Amino acid sequence: MASARRRIRSALAATLAAAAVALTTAAAPSGDPYAAPTAAVPLGTSVGTNPGASLDARYGAVRHDIARAWETATRVHDSAMRRSLADLLAPGRQFLSFDARGSGRVVEVFGDLASAERIAVVVPGADGRVTNFDSRKFAGGGARALAGQIRAEAPDTDVAVVAWLGYAAPASLSPAILTDGRAIGGSHRLEGLVAELRTLNPAASVALLCHSYGSVVCAKAADGPSVDDIAFFGSPGTGVDEAEDLHTDARVWAGRGSHDWIQLVPHASLLGFGFGADPVSRGYHARVFDAGSVGHSDYFKPGTASLRNLARIALGRESEVGRADYR
Repeated sequence: MASARRRIRSALAATLAAAAVALTTAAAPSGDPYAAPTAAVPLGTSVGTNPGASLDARYGAVRHDIARAWETATRVHDSAMRRSLADLLAPGRQFLSFDARGSGRVVEVFGDLASAERIAVVVPGADGRVTNFDSRKFAGGGARALAGQIRAEAPDTDVAVVAWLGYAAPASLSPAILTDGRAIGGSHRLEGLVAELRTLNPAASVALLCHSYGSVVCAKAADGPSVDDIAFFGSPGTGVDEAEDLHTDARVWAGRGSHDWIQLVPHASLLGFGFGADPVSRGYHARVFDAGSVGHSDYFKPGTASLRNLARIALGRESEVGRADYR
């Protein structure tokens, strides 16, 4: 364990050095063949007697954007993107937004947002992009696994799950992973999503399930439109010393698998780098849930305590969530 800590600290020192260089070096511009998405259809717009009609219009418009990006990927011989977009275009999939530019942004819905009693939003951490969106380690695959677990836990409860790769997630081996720059921009977009969900379905309860760097995004959005539950897992910190500093009325949860390497990262903040207190520590005052023995990328792995408890948090079943001791 001591040698592992030394390796982690050495890696952090190297990344800090890279950050100093990156902050004084201008990035070279590069061309991007992918077009900007079309204007989003506002959710909650009533068309005739159908208050969910805006959803159908939104899904149709975004599907057009994905098809247009697929055509571009074919034209420029971007095989990885072409394969990924072909999967996104499979029948029955529902997307609230999509942008192929850069690393990409994708927001997918599992279930019926307009009628759901509960809505869970999966907020991913580092390295998310269009080409890995469907992996269980990232937003889309994780949300799909969560939706399946929720159906198993509560087949008669109407729950929608949103896979929200709605921000430019930092790369894990980049200076951006150590600062809150990407999280600030992401938090504004996350607040916008929650506001839209509230407009579309005011009666639904909303939970934010926030993995790794995604917990920094959620923490910065916590004082925005109200949500009922916020769960941090595999978190490097949230930028505050304790849950009360989030200025939210939501139930605040935290969990970490016993095999998650994030426990080796110093929970500190210095000169704008790092994110401070560990959410699973006693002084943070979160409700600590049992995440079992998972590693950093396995919180949505079927059959795990982490997935079961995240599903129960999403369902609002506080008394059924397995608890763990403070770390």
